[in-house]
Amino acid sequence: MVTGGESGIGRACAVALGRSGNAVALTYFADEAAGASAVSEIEAAGGRALARQADVTDERAVEALFAAAEDSFGPVRALVNSAGLNMTGTPIEAMSLAQFDRIIRTDLYGPFLTCRRFARGLAGGADGGRIVNISSIHERAPRAGGVDYDSAKGGLAQLTTTLALELAPRRIAVNAVSPGMILTPMNQSALDDAAERACKEAAIPWGRAGTAEDVAQAVMFLLSPAADYITGATLTIDGGLSLTVAMGA
Repeated sequence: MVTGGESGIGRACAVALGRSGNAVALTYFADEAAGASAVSEIEAAGGRALARQADVTDERAVEALFAAAEDSFGPVRALVNSAGLNMTGTPIEAMSLAQFDRIIRTDLYGPFLTCRRFARGLAGGADGGRIVNISSIHERAPRAGGVDYDSAKGGLAQLTTTLALELAPRRIAVNAVSPGMILTPMNQSALDDAAERACKEAAIPWGRAGTAEDVAQAVMFLLSPAADYITGATLTIDGGLSLTVAMGA
């Protein structure tokens, strides 16, 4: 299952999973056509997929999502939490509780609800599974104006490690990836201006922004047998950007 699978990192993960022979249930929030397009792309590559509208902050919607996936494909053995919202860029003095709550609910409550349902779905003796949470380098590299998003991702990092410890006896691995500057629709407005994009990319040691496929390949590794002994880990996918932040560059 891939939440937020209609675009960006989520879609890249869903397509990569489908091309590898997995049956994929993906969610979309509002863009039904994008969800259908992702399903078509997976099916064209020989995979099986379904798309379902879901608000990951709604318990009943999450339950219905898993029920639909289980009815179509059987127990959900892997979960990628990619649904999320970006920072509002609002200073704390001007930020409303509603603004803060919206980001926290989507980026932290959402993964909590899907992880909980995932664990419950494997409670009947069919232990063993994989969860990968899509976090951000801003879980540990704060930005002014990012108190909503950065706080949510910091919480997601702790959710990941706590669940990794709790679920390890059942052989359910819980890991995360922390992308940096990635070319996705969520970040497109900040990268549309060629001069601004060049300036941002110049700050990345690798010399370019990442792609959704860069992140998807890391997710695929964490979902693969090659990562069998890895849990509670976070892979940073940022071309070295967070290293410059740590150096104060």
